[in-house]
Amino acid sequence: MTSLSTRPAFRSGQSPTTNSQSRPLAPCVKISAGVLLAEDRSTPAAVTPGSVGSVRLLGVPIRLHFTFVLLLIFLVVIGLGGNQSPASYTLFVLALIASVLLHELGHALVSSHYRIRTLEIVMYPIGGVARLERPAKPWEEFWIAVAGPAVNLAIAGVIFAILYSQNRSFNLFALTQPSSDNLADRIALGNLILAGFNLLPAFPMDGGRMLRAILSSLKSEYEATRIATWSGRMLAISMGLYGFIYMPMLAFVAFFIYLGAANEGAASRGRSLTQGIPVRAAMMTQFRTLSHGATVRDAANLMLSTSQQDFPIVHGDQVIGLLARNAVLRGMAHDGANSYVAGFMQREFPSVPPDQDLAEVLPLMAHSGACVLVMQDGRLLGLLSSDNLSQFLLLRSVGLQPSEG
Repeated sequence: MTSLSTRPAFRSGQSPTTNSQSRPLAPCVKISAGVLLAEDRSTPAAVTPGSVGSVRLLGVPIRLHFTFVLLLIFLVVIGLGGNQSPASYTLFVLALIASVLLHELGHALVSSHYRIRTLEIVMYPIGGVARLERPAKPWEEFWIAVAGPAVNLAIAGVIFAILYSQNRSFNLFALTQPSSDNLADRIALGNLILAGFNLLPAFPMDGGRMLRAILSSLKSEYEATRIATWSGRMLAISMGLYGFIYMPMLAFVAFFIYLGAANEGAASRGRSLTQGIPVRAAMMTQFRTLSHGATVRDAANLMLSTSQQDFPIVHGDQVIGLLARNAVLRGMAHDGANSYVAGFMQREFPSVPPDQDLAEVLPLMAHSGACVLVMQDGRLLGLLSSDNLSQFLLLRSVGLQPSEG
């Protein structure tokens, strides 16, 4: 993206502060690496785009992706036309949702054993996704992945034991013959299916993560991920072709599996290009700041005259906030151009030290428009935005070696 200095600006009442360093602002390229991991403890946890609601369970935020809400509506519509009682069907659906949640909490429990915090669990149509604060090591990832299906097998085992203690036979065809009498059988079968499906050796299922963990002992993390994600894409294509002909719902699930595998492959590629490289190698060092007394009009002028989209807000030498483009637009729309940026800035802003491994910062930059302040001892050194990080990844992919220092 070139400078927008030739565009007409709003009339400015107060001059913004300028911080010019050694290199120009990076061109604008959308980041391609979407990573369902998490950020450093010193930064606020970003909410997964598209998720709604938030309920805490054992200290972990549980959120629903909007596509999961659509799935629930679809299941309700199907249930209304079934032969079973509404109460039985409702209990079955709630039991399956609870089983998926327990599955993800199993991941979270083992993650905590390895001192990896779970930032959130997001419910998707193909299951839940636990977002962790850092990438797990291969052996950690293996046992974290095993924990989820183990929970489902344990639930099914408990139900089998209860039925056996009551001298009841188990109906293997309960899912195709739903009734109030075989509710427990259906819940057990549902958990067996969840466990079996998640153990498939293909990303983004747990089996794919187990496969990557095993392959990582023989190959690089990138090569191991490439094999596991290839398996996931092939599985998704096969399921999609079968689903289009015989079971449309299966094609819907295949779509999400393919996206998950593709996103993880891109994320792994990003990690391989940034591993061992400090943040300072990719940060912007020529940037503008705004004083806490600046107006939204001042911020709009800078947006038009530069390619910068996010502005640190300073009070003297102290950074007190971060003003994003959306905040500028919101301030302009709500209170007008003469309102102060201090009323719309983000007071809890993400920050990282310049020597932190860039691969560890990638999760912070997973969504478009992300911006992180690079600070050391309270001093602002640079900005790291999704745009200039994408440019850095692009240059790295064609052989750029980061400069020393």
